[in-house]
Amino acid sequence: MAINNIHIDEPLLLEIGRVADAESIAAYVVGGYVRDRMLNKDVKDIDVVVLGNGVEFATKMTKLWKATNLVVYERFGTAMIQLESYKIEFVGARKESYRKESRNPDVDRGSLADDLSRRDFTINAIAASLNSGSIGSIEDPFNGQADLKSKILKTPLDPEKTFDDDPLRILRAVRFSSQLSFEIDPIVLRAGKKMNERLKIVSQERITDELLKIISSPIPSVGLQAAYDMGLLGVIFPELESLAGVDQRQEFHHKDVFRHTLMVLDNISGRTDNVWLRIAGLLHDIAKPKTKAFVEGTGWTFHGHEELGARMVKPIFRRMRLPLEHVPYVEKLVRLHLRPMALVDSVVTDSAVRRLMFDAGAEVDDLMVLCRADITSKNPKLVEQVRKNYELVIEKMKEVEEKDRIRNWQPPLRGEEIMRLCDLVPSKLVGILKNRITDAILDGNIPNEHDAASAYLLQIKDDVIRKYLEGLASS
Repeated sequence: MAINNIHIDEPLLLEIGRVADAESIAAYVVGGYVRDRMLNKDVKDIDVVVLGNGVEFATKMTKLWKATNLVVYERFGTAMIQLESYKIEFVGARKESYRKESRNPDVDRGSLADDLSRRDFTINAIAASLNSGSIGSIEDPFNGQADLKSKILKTPLDPEKTFDDDPLRILRAVRFSSQLSFEIDPIVLRAGKKMNERLKIVSQERITDELLKIISSPIPSVGLQAAYDMGLLGVIFPELESLAGVDQRQEFHHKDVFRHTLMVLDNISGRTDNVWLRIAGLLHDIAKPKTKAFVEGTGWTFHGHEELGARMVKPIFRRMRLPLEHVPYVEKLVRLHLRPMALVDSVVTDSAVRRLMFDAGAEVDDLMVLCRADITSKNPKLVEQVRKNYELVIEKMKEVEEKDRIRNWQPPLRGEEIMRLCDLVPSKLVGILKNRITDAILDGNIPNEHDAASAYLLQIKDDVIRKYLEGLASS
């Protein structure tokens, strides 16, 4: 049964209502605020519609609040204020029309019904009055409350019209499905699939913003599977779509690499909100289609996919306008994601664990989260065995860390001290000597201590220098 009123008690909204009353303007809070209040979720983004000039009204509120950060989009009749922890957007009720080749609408003043009809989904086309005589009263011309209750995503107008006006709404359907665990109406699905090429006119930044919200959702596979079913991935993320249908050895992973990848992503998402670790999970097998080969007696192999996958990370980040400062982190996890498994499959030596910890550095814990998430076999005994083996590796890491302090590696000898002890000037030779000390520590030949490293350097320096000079002479 639909409700006729919601309780509004936020001081900011009550103030907006008082100003609207004083100006004899009808004002409504719409969209996500009303939806999330009905779903008992916290709300920080507030959209306000006024039956009048939205920018002028926002300017009045800005002066009242003594705010200085009003951002105005005059062409679209909208304005935004960041106030405390809230982001408030004001708009005059409007109707829009779009040119086929553009995402930018032509805007005219309209009624509240006009404004609600241009919203993406019925669950976002519900308004609540802010005026004192009717505060909290609901306007729901497209039965959004019924769709909220049924957990289904429908569009206020014909979905082809809705998506044609703003193709990003196709991806927003996927995002809301993933965030809210809602079903996408079959008519909406068909329209999205039919019109997915229209996403090409949308800026990469807007597409990436939606993708990040999908990846950050509680169960990302819901949205990404819907995106695949609607044919969106071929348009916005072809490398991910290409994973579908790539066979693996079934005793370790799901036969389909795309579905395996979604399972890994969900496994990670059950443990952490770190979106960059989630992205590493999404990309960990991204190079398998390019490295696929059939070996008689073994089956399909993907040799080198971890290295090639790491090299694919930066181009993907560049194309998707993702922040490049996170590239080294994701590259490292993709490159190393098979290394712990190699330890599981062999005798776990201290030196092998030291090497892994040294190469993983501060990301070693995240690497192990990815590796454990990578266990998606349907064989319970195998899953349990691999998990136990990983726990042994983790215990070995703890032991090695207590002895050798590898996790936050600091070389026991700096380059300046190596030059002083060996009477050298800055050169490639200093780096070679430094690496020999590091190798000796990682191999367990000397402890990770200053005095031991100094003694070892004095022991090997003459031989290393001689071979280096011989190499220069013969080149």
